[in-house]
Amino acid sequence: MRYNSGVGESFDLEVPPTLAGTRLDVFLSEAMAEPSRTFIQRLIKDDLVSISPGKVKPGYRLKGAEKITLFLPELVEMSAEPEDIPLSVLYEDEHIIVIDKQPGIVAHPSPGHETGTLVNALLFHCKNLSGIGGVLRPGIVHRLDRDTSGCMVAAKTDFAHRELCAQFAGRSTEKHYLALTDGIPRADEGTVEGQIGRSVSDRKKQALLPDGGRYSLTHYRVLERFSTHALVECILKTGRTHQARVHLKSLQAPVLADADYSKHAAFVDKTSGETLLSRQALHAWKLSFNHPVSGVRLELVAELPADMARVLEYLLAGN
Repeated sequence: MRYNSGVGESFDLEVPPTLAGTRLDVFLSEAMAEPSRTFIQRLIKDDLVSISPGKVKPGYRLKGAEKITLFLPELVEMSAEPEDIPLSVLYEDEHIIVIDKQPGIVAHPSPGHETGTLVNALLFHCKNLSGIGGVLRPGIVHRLDRDTSGCMVAAKTDFAHRELCAQFAGRSTEKHYLALTDGIPRADEGTVEGQIGRSVSDRKKQALLPDGGRYSLTHYRVLERFSTHALVECILKTGRTHQARVHLKSLQAPVLADADYSKHAAFVDKTSGETLLSRQALHAWKLSFNHPVSGVRLELVAELPADMARVLEYLLAGN
């Protein structure tokens, strides 16, 4: 949801002494009932909450008796509009489209990414997409992270959407990824499995958890070993958020240039100082599934993108 910060309603609240020690964002989300805690945090960061005396931060611990003014802006419904954004199409018919997603493009509109997404491009290219995902996610059956490239399928009809979702849920699809890693897995091949959920230490990241979360399973194979890096194929049997990235990190071989899970956010040529890669080196290389209407097994392959190919060539040269 977007909001119009110039239109809305102002609320004055006073913190009861009994709530001393409560986080500001928790207090406001409970006091206002309707807005989510995440939305309240956004309002605080956008300076739409003032408190006297005290700092205005989501994690501020209330002392009790503070007076708070919160401006609740009018919400504006987001919608996705067609945009003439180039697409690399691997396969297309009247039921589905498979594209080679370029790195840096977000799958669908969301706060902060309201335009320039894959959905905007698909709406322009296809004209019609499945409506099951709603106005912001039409046709979207599965997603890739913004900085992950490669094969991604979208549905043009509701029937195709349901059939494809059933295949992903039933794990009959095959999803092969290629990753360049910072470090090398000890074993040439193996399996990583476990419960994935939000990291306790950083809620923006995912982690393997001792309990809770959702089951995840990845098979991997080392294709090339270098001095401190590797080219690894990952076969994802489940589709959890950041799955390949989290699983590779657990092998002490995080995805190269992964700003969230590795030590470095870029890969640099040691001799020239040129940045060869400035996004996570993860590519959805191959996607196999049954056509939702004909039942024919399709296998789509997206060639390694230029930035990853450049790094691989650099490593193969012995650098």
